[in-house]
Amino acid sequence: MISRRALLTTLAGLGVGTATFQRALAQLAQDDGAVTIENLQQAQWISGYDLTDEEQSAILAQVNRDKNQLGELRQCSIDYDVAPAVVFQTLAHQGGAGEAPRRGAVPRESHPPQRPQDDAQLAMLPITELGSLLRSRQISSVELTQLYLERLKRYDPILHCVVTLTEDLAQRQAEQADREIAAGLYRGPLHGIPWGAKDLIRVADYPTTWGIPGFADRCLPGNATVVERLREAGAVLVAKTSLGALAMGDKWYGGTTRNPWNPRQGSSGSSAGSVAATVAGLLGFAIGSETLGSILTPSGRCAATGLRPTFGRISRDGCMPLSWTMDKLGPICRSVEDCALVLDAIHGADGRDPTAVNRPFEWPCEIDFRRLRIGHLARHAEQFERPPWTVLRDLGCQFVEVELPSGFPVLALIQTISIEGAAVFDSLLRARQTDGWNTWPGSFRAAQFISAVDYVRAMRVRRQLMEAFESLMSGVDILVNCSDLMQTNLTGHPSVIFPASVEQRDGRFRPQMVTMTGRLFDESRLLAVAAACQRMIGPLAHPPLEEWLEQEIPGAVDDQ
Repeated sequence: MISRRALLTTLAGLGVGTATFQRALAQLAQDDGAVTIENLQQAQWISGYDLTDEEQSAILAQVNRDKNQLGELRQCSIDYDVAPAVVFQTLAHQGGAGEAPRRGAVPRESHPPQRPQDDAQLAMLPITELGSLLRSRQISSVELTQLYLERLKRYDPILHCVVTLTEDLAQRQAEQADREIAAGLYRGPLHGIPWGAKDLIRVADYPTTWGIPGFADRCLPGNATVVERLREAGAVLVAKTSLGALAMGDKWYGGTTRNPWNPRQGSSGSSAGSVAATVAGLLGFAIGSETLGSILTPSGRCAATGLRPTFGRISRDGCMPLSWTMDKLGPICRSVEDCALVLDAIHGADGRDPTAVNRPFEWPCEIDFRRLRIGHLARHAEQFERPPWTVLRDLGCQFVEVELPSGFPVLALIQTISIEGAAVFDSLLRARQTDGWNTWPGSFRAAQFISAVDYVRAMRVRRQLMEAFESLMSGVDILVNCSDLMQTNLTGHPSVIFPASVEQRDGRFRPQMVTMTGRLFDESRLLAVAAACQRMIGPLAHPPLEEWLEQEIPGAVDDQ
């Protein structure tokens, strides 16, 4: 063991054994002492940064907030046998366990609809109806692809939802889909359907920008697993859709992605473009990602239907990492059943993402609603006379009052994102290549001052939260509108969101959304319940895009 004298001698040799440094260490050792600029200057050796005065001032408040939240974390009681939530996997375990998925999902009803005469109505149809029109050859994939490309070009100037159009690829894929369908080689319900990929998903021969100007022209080799699986399903990629810079919010280097119901408002983020383009009928469906609300939040603002699957359900191979322990991919569609059809095509292990596993998924899924236990918060009782509660009651579901797990420092646990993100983007941070990163630079730099011990402590407390939430879910099948977004992103449970209505009040369109959370890897039942509710609620209106085109949309965006 190194002696105190040897330690001080070593520190002095490094230039940190000064009286000022010792005073800084003493102050940091006090539980109630605030971190000062002097502390940061003397503690820079922890992170290996040489911060400017401006950068030190910028992160000081964040460092103090982190310190206060970590104080709560340190008060948590943890038994010695509580393991971290992060489980190491050897290379032999890549791809997870379980049988390879059998991709046999089909729409509940297969009667081909009549093709709408109006192209705008056609563009707004769900996958279930578009697929029937394609299979019955009332429309070709080339025709549908051209329609969506034209709409992307027409409405993107007011929505700012497109980073790159993939026209050449879309043309080739659509022509191939038409040939195969004409020859009776039908790949399934996504065959010939145009779609969009959030621009953190790698697509060969096209830029993958992550929403930042430094990568605007960057092309990466190969396709992400989700791109390959949708290609195998016969889907047609028409666009790379916008995301907030490095998956934060709706602001990217091309502007702010806007809400199709109100282009004076941001669409929220970070799956901003995927949601806006889907709701506006600019493509058949899109793939987004969520680390902490990036599918559910913009879907809620723009009245989309979005699915955040169980963590590990879909491979993230070829996608930008922000938090290895929290990132998830999921479909954004115009109906719950559409989400089920897309999920069936893309889920399962691939041998590349070690967190991706094979678990059963069936669609359609038949359930006995009379045996279904719906968890709700106490305050929901006064809402039982309006949807979705009236619909769930008519279906015969049982209502169970629940309380979410409490006593966990959730905000401290959410620091996981900044810590892991700081590791992902460390080299760019050190090179100060952070233009257009929104507020990430300060968060990532502040995270460098969180110790590894505290990170592991957070993972152990996260394990306790996971166990507490699993205990809650053992008593119910579905949670409805329980405001569990932060907790379930930490525990990995799946959630689906869909609109019950879109009301116009005070000159604003306000969607009323339903959020349902299910058990781990139980998307079949979760989506079956949500789809039944959505069918009983009925179809909704579409955004008045032509009216917005006729108006002058100001440059400033109201994000309220």
